[in-house]
Amino acid sequence: MITRLHPDFLTKPLTHRGLHDVSDGRPENSRAAIRAAIAHGYGIEIDLQLSADQTPMVFHDYGLNRLTAETGAVAQMNAAQLGAIQLSGGNEGIPDLDEVLALVAGQVPLLIEFKDQDGAMGTNVGSLEKTAADLLSKYSGPVAVMSFNPNSVARLAEFLPDVARGIVTSAYAPDDWPLSQVVCDHLRDIPDYDRVGASFISHELADLGRARVAELKANGANVLCWTVKSAVQEVQARKVAENITFEQYLA
Repeated sequence: MITRLHPDFLTKPLTHRGLHDVSDGRPENSRAAIRAAIAHGYGIEIDLQLSADQTPMVFHDYGLNRLTAETGAVAQMNAAQLGAIQLSGGNEGIPDLDEVLALVAGQVPLLIEFKDQDGAMGTNVGSLEKTAADLLSKYSGPVAVMSFNPNSVARLAEFLPDVARGIVTSAYAPDDWPLSQVVCDHLRDIPDYDRVGASFISHELADLGRARVAELKANGANVLCWTVKSAVQEVQARKVAENITFEQYLA
């Protein structure tokens, strides 16, 4: 049986990496951004990367340089080292998933994106999914999981069969992705939706008019989208999407 999204995922706009604003000391995926989202009653979307000591860290990039003053790969540092690295624009270190789950504590819906650990959307995944699943199996509250890599979603189906799961989807313009043309062409058509037991997609805003999106929606898939950055974009997005992931304004 396919697990469906909790209704709150379709009624509470989802903050992209928390309600972040570095001008107010709230970097993306920070505790401050998560607290702000909760205070506004918004849902929260976060990203996971895996540390060298197999700890799920709430961080978007594979490298540290864009979001901190440090360099190097997240995967080459342990959780304690990463936790001590201050996020640029804030006064806190990089949080791990366990901390964020305790902070959210079921107050608002939590949408968790698993960043591709294979490197080419292949099958060399499982460690991040398993370690996160061990924590999520004890979590009470509206939660859903997703990934651009459908093989990651398939592993999540094994480890968290009772949690709603989805695929993050895109137009996959080859110039925008460090992937082969073959992989882009495959993923663009969302062929793995049924295979992985998904109940939703989160699709690229500019590509919401794609026929495959309409087909999935007609067949019962919930459609979310990323990333809405203005009220004008929100109006357009909601003509197709049932909910939005947003930043840079208040939805």
